[in-house]
Amino acid sequence: MEQKDLQRFKEMLEESKKNLIQSARKTRTEESSFDTNDLPDEIDLASSEYTQSMVFRLRDREKFLLKKIEKALARIDDGSFGICERCEEDISIKRLEARPVTTLCIRCKEEQEKKEKSYS
Repeated sequence: MEQKDLQRFKEMLEESKKNLIQSARKTRTEESSFDTNDLPDEIDLASSEYTQSMVFRLRDREKFLLKKIEKALARIDDGSFGICERCEEDISIKRLEARPVTTLCIRCKEEQEKKEKSYS
């Protein structure tokens, strides 16, 4: 992969990382607390608790994505970015543009998904 492509992916990943961190800070300061005294009845309380639960679930997913982003940035630094971890072939630029944190080429990913479906 060319150096300009690596730099572009690095910038994309760093921007995603920055946005996730900002979102997490926003959640911590704005959305993580609510006063039960402000809620007039049990339905409002349940709705608020459900909303808060959903927000935290989304943040957990973002935390997982953040770890993938950090691993992708490390792969850029060590020279293994864009190489399939299973077959060691190059991952296509289009696939990396769609999902820069991927570690599998499309063929290996499809094989993995077929195996997962067969277990269901």
